[in-house]
Amino acid sequence: MFGQLSHELEVNVPASEAWELYSTLRLAKLVEEEPASGIEKVDVIEGDGGAGTILKLTFAGPPLFTVYKEKFTKLDNEKRLKETEVIEGGYLELGFTLYLIRFKVIEKDNDSCIIESTIEYDVKEEDAANASYVTIDALANIAELSKNYLTKNKAAKDEH
Repeated sequence: MFGQLSHELEVNVPASEAWELYSTLRLAKLVEEEPASGIEKVDVIEGDGGAGTILKLTFAGPPLFTVYKEKFTKLDNEKRLKETEVIEGGYLELGFTLYLIRFKVIEKDNDSCIIESTIEYDVKEEDAANASYVTIDALANIAELSKNYLTKNKAAKDEH
C-alpha cells in the first residue's frame, strides 16, 4: 500500500539561504539542538552531507522505535531537492518497504520561498494498519524550526 503526505511552509528568506540549510548537515545539527523536534541525537555514520551520506537518528522516547538509519539518496542543487530513505530499523521494522522523505525549496520571489516537505511510503499489505503511524507533524515542526532559525539569522544580518 503506497501513501504520501505533504506540508508546505512559506519562509521570508531567499530560496538560496533556505537551501544552504537544507542541503547540508546544518539541518541535522539544528534539529538535534531543539528538544521539541523529538530527535535526541544525530550521528553521521558516513559521508559529508552529500548524496550517499548516512545518518543514525536517535529519538527521545519510544513512540514506535528509538533509532533508525537514513541515507541521502538525492541532492540536487539546481532543483533544490533532497531525498532521504530509511535504510535500517524504524519504519522498516513495522512492515514498510519504503519510507522516503523529500525536502524541496521553491523560490517564490527574491525574498521568500516555500519549504515543501513530503513523505512517501510503501507498506506490505499485511502491515497496512501501520500506515496510520505515518505523520507529517515531525517534518512540519522541522520546517517551522528552520523558518525561525532562518528569519532570526536574516534579521541579524539586516541589522549589520
